Amino acid sequence: MPGNRSRSRYVPDKGLTARMVTTMFFIGLLYVVFVGALLVLLRGSWPTILVIAGGLFVAQFWFSDRIAASLMGAREVTAEQAPELHGAVDRICALADMPKPRVAIADSDVPNAFAIGRDERTALVCVTTGLLHRLDPEELEGVLAHELSHVAHRDVAVMTVASFLGVLAGIMTRVAVYSGLGRSRDSNAAIVAIMIPLVSAVVYVISFLLTRLLSRYRELSADRAAALLTGRPSALASALTKVTGEMARIPSRDLRKAEPFNAFWFAPAFSSKESLSRLLSSHPTLEERLDRLGRITEQLGRP
Repeated sequence: MPGNRSRSRYVPDKGLTARMVTTMFFIGLLYVVFVGALLVLLRGSWPTILVIAGGLFVAQFWFSDRIAASLMGAREVTAEQAPELHGAVDRICALADMPKPRVAIADSDVPNAFAIGRDERTALVCVTTGLLHRLDPEELEGVLAHELSHVAHRDVAVMTVASFLGVLAGIMTRVAVYSGLGRSRDSNAAIVAIMIPLVSAVVYVISFLLTRLLSRYRELSADRAAALLTGRPSALASALTKVTGEMARIPSRDLRKAEPFNAFWFAPAFSSKESLSRLLSSHPTLEERLDRLGRITEQLGRP
């Protein structure tokens, strides 16, 4: 998947490509081990396990972008409905020499943005109404350039597929329990009942750590690519500072709705300072991102 990335004017990142290949290799290996463990534990239910596991994986790959867009409240808009937003996307696509994605707006006061899609043909970039109300044109273009770099580098597709294994672990556990284990009279049923949740927990933890390692690097890579493409790292830094600062003013109930999708947001949303997801964040710290953008500013020799 990463090797098929179409060329654009976004600066390539060999470190990101290597991490994507490594993540997909280990996620694939983990997927095989997980399904294999279920087949060994529930020998009588192997046809059901294979069909459902394969069906869910295919459905995830083909429909994950639509599902994510729907859950995050994205509403596709035309150029007539949102001329300024479309104009900004047009300018970034022209700079990057890449196809224009679908454009959407999410009705949320949480100032944020995300991009999803398996490739450039299915890509969608979405901003919230909260972001549109708070950023000036240059800051908005910086955020859009950041999100479109995820599409150009294909890392958003890798993240979508990689993050699915943790979900699959939970689903397959329920399927295995209700379709096989629940009716089993085997004397080993008690052992199986313990092993399935244990295997699922291990799979989830490993999947979670792999996606977090990739996610943090890809955000830094997107910041760098967007700053170099637009030539205005200070605008992106200003947007980051403004968005992160505004999060503290957003009601906790709105932040809780956004928090499950932090891996896809431009900046993470946390419902509380004590949130566990803050400790295991999908993003680097604001300080690290600003420091890197500051270095790029010095390299470009611009204020």
